[in-house]
Amino acid sequence: MATGLAIMGFGGGAMLASPLSVSLMNAFSNAASVGVAETFAVLGLLYLALMMFGAFTIRVPADGWKPEGYTAPKTQNKLVSSNHVNVSQAMKTPQFWLLFWVLCLNVTAGIGVLGQASVMIQELFSETSIGRQAAVGAGAAAGFVSLLSLFNMGGRFLWSSVSDKIGRKNTYTIFFVLGSLLYFAVPSIGEGGSKALFIIGFCVIISMYGGGFAAIPAYLKDLFGTYQVGAIHGRILLAWSTAAVIGPVLVNYIRQSQIDSGIPAAQAYSVTMYIMACLLIIGLLCNLAVKSVHEKHHEKDIKTAAHSGNPDDETAISDAYLVGEKVSGGGISVWWRWALAVIPLAYGVVMVFVKALDLFS
Repeated sequence: MATGLAIMGFGGGAMLASPLSVSLMNAFSNAASVGVAETFAVLGLLYLALMMFGAFTIRVPADGWKPEGYTAPKTQNKLVSSNHVNVSQAMKTPQFWLLFWVLCLNVTAGIGVLGQASVMIQELFSETSIGRQAAVGAGAAAGFVSLLSLFNMGGRFLWSSVSDKIGRKNTYTIFFVLGSLLYFAVPSIGEGGSKALFIIGFCVIISMYGGGFAAIPAYLKDLFGTYQVGAIHGRILLAWSTAAVIGPVLVNYIRQSQIDSGIPAAQAYSVTMYIMACLLIIGLLCNLAVKSVHEKHHEKDIKTAAHSGNPDDETAISDAYLVGEKVSGGGISVWWRWALAVIPLAYGVVMVFVKALDLFS
């Protein structure tokens, strides 16, 4: 859940940046310029200030710190290991590469559609397919994209919390099974003209796309332990980069090839949806194949390894940095930090619902 809260920023940023950018361009536009350069300058300074603030105020709990009265839950999940694996050994395990494809295929199925969402809903629900009154225009399509951003953000918190209860492997199994069923159903929903079902289906799909990002760090921790898990996570995020290339190219290429073959734009996405469903089925097989890491990959002496001087060793870095640091008990310093995060997000959520009203008006 904690990871989900942190990674919610990925989805929440899209909700905030879009209306803020429009407002800034409107403020800076004049007869000679549309205000893009000025908008980028303001956003750049704003991002710099916020990121530097976060970098200088974030604190990691001291080594061995636990909340008062905390009792560790008894785990019965065989995948959750109390051992540790360094990054070099982790990349030699089949589990690492299985999770690489688990993440890659889950992201591919989401990111390809996310980039094409505005065009897709306008073409599926155009005047020629469902009539002028019910057709989705550019404004309503923007509301759809904003709604997806909201579920992208919310899914990161929801599904990471679910994974704490049922386990990471079971959570990804839900992603792949439910996601493939929804993708198989999308063409029929589109042909039936059910705009509400279409929107609900894709909101669920994108929530699982976001949830995949939030659950993967904990999945890695379960398998490889906390030692160098940050470095392992960094390597496995190459799956995201791979998916960012495969997903949009696949969706755009198939759509265009269908249109070039004479298929109406409203029906050009059917093959794409079926392919995405098949990719998720492959991801399901990869996820089901994940087993516990063999003991030969475990660190024999974690204390010696923590002082090895390895630049990827986050345990050693954290211990050195946290000498003398104490965890604050709360107070106003905590509340204003929460306000700094919640107030902009609340503004973004309100703007999303305002835009989404166009979808049903």
